[in-house]
Amino acid sequence: MTETNQNQSTGINLTEAALEHVLKLREKQNKDLCLRVGVRQGGCSGMSYIMEFESSENIEKQDKVFEYDGFQLVCDPKSFLYLYGLVLDYSDAMIGGGFEFTNPNANQTCGCGKSFGV
Repeated sequence: MTETNQNQSTGINLTEAALEHVLKLREKQNKDLCLRVGVRQGGCSGMSYIMEFESSENIEKQDKVFEYDGFQLVCDPKSFLYLYGLVLDYSDAMIGGGFEFTNPNANQTCGCGKSFGV
């Protein structure tokens, strides 16, 4: 069964800036898509973050699903062990801009901010 989180103090949290940017990116796809976040082995520090749009038809019953003003953010259960409490932010700064992951589970983070170790 999927979990819809209306209380954004737990789980995976999107800032207003990240939500706004994700919605703009989704609009360019011209489809009603959700955002899947997760982790995989690799990167400078051992694990890398992944993010991709996908059809909500691909949501599995064991996935964690978080609602943000009707937009769904989805995470598989294994990745969720590493991403619980994550804050996903976005900055349009010319230097250092883009998506930023603040992960309370990471005990090390690489300089690029796209990978971490636990």
